[in-house]
Amino acid sequence: MPPPVKKKKKRPWHQRFTREPPPASPPGTLLLESTTKPRMFVIDYSPEVVVEKEIHDLDEAIEFLTDDRPSITWVDIRGIGHRETFERIGRIFKIHALALEDIVNVPQRPKADAYPDHHLVIARMAQSNGNGGICTEQIAILFGPGFVLTVQEESDRDVMEGVRERIRRGGGSIRTRGSDYLAYAVLDAVVDGFFPLLERLGERLEDLELEVPRSRRPMSRQIHDLKRDLLTLRRAIWPQRDLVNNLLRDESPLITKETRIFLRDTYDHSVQVMDMVETFRELSSGLMDLYLSTVSNRMNEIMKVLTIISTIFLPITAIAGIYGMNFRHESSPFNMPELDWYYGYPYSLMLMLGSVVGLLIYYRRKGWLGRDDLDEE
Repeated sequence: MPPPVKKKKKRPWHQRFTREPPPASPPGTLLLESTTKPRMFVIDYSPEVVVEKEIHDLDEAIEFLTDDRPSITWVDIRGIGHRETFERIGRIFKIHALALEDIVNVPQRPKADAYPDHHLVIARMAQSNGNGGICTEQIAILFGPGFVLTVQEESDRDVMEGVRERIRRGGGSIRTRGSDYLAYAVLDAVVDGFFPLLERLGERLEDLELEVPRSRRPMSRQIHDLKRDLLTLRRAIWPQRDLVNNLLRDESPLITKETRIFLRDTYDHSVQVMDMVETFRELSSGLMDLYLSTVSNRMNEIMKVLTIISTIFLPITAIAGIYGMNFRHESSPFNMPELDWYYGYPYSLMLMLGSVVGLLIYYRRKGWLGRDDLDEE
């Protein structure tokens, strides 16, 4: 006999649904299990010079974080899970234990928290998953005097290449402003990343609006996928709008008055994204109602045709039933005199054909068959 199969031990609920520590855990508990080190990149810039490179050890970034350098240092960490790396990050940047917990224990609700030496922003970055759908991932933006630390949940791609290109070219005077402006630029790129996705969803919605009334194939799955993608975007952008508003109201000295002016534009963009998402959700709900109505009307048309066909064959069945009784004419002059007719069989066939043609003409005149534009008599 084969050995009994051992049942796989279920993970605790807090590890299956979210990476929050178990209840009553001490503040700052980190749930990190991966042995793969994240990819790390550094961009150090001043108005005159830009240094950009990938680092393999955090000690390589320390030289850029010294107080005697008048530059802004952007450290980008791609991937979460390696305990030693993030414990080292916490010591180098002097990150508060609660802030470090929010950075690595994903997912967190988008928010903005102020600490004495730094400011933490947790946001959701939306991207296409390559299969036509939409996925979101967490991005943490920690900024303080002279530095910005970004930690991405995944390591393959992001929406911040435009910010990097601005730093390389010096576009928009980004290299003449402080770390709070860089943090704003990253957050603005995250919010603006929703617009291309919404544009594609809008095109899908327009295509479905044209296809649903005419298509003969099932469309409910496509509409459901569209509504699910819109719900994913809504759950990401709704709290993100609030966090930008909180940054505007925050009186932290780490955010300059000039940067707050730019944050207003980011807030406007988040509100615009929210309005577009809500509008598309209403349209998708209406599209589902239209699809169900179309299916129902199509079913009614099918039932109407089947009913008409049934009624057409009713007189034929009645005639065949009558002449199938076979009462002998010799027993009574009233018993089936047509059985002795010379043209009795052609007569019965013509009677059946006449009843069918008569019903077809009647149904067409009533508008029940072929011509729906005729008024009922």
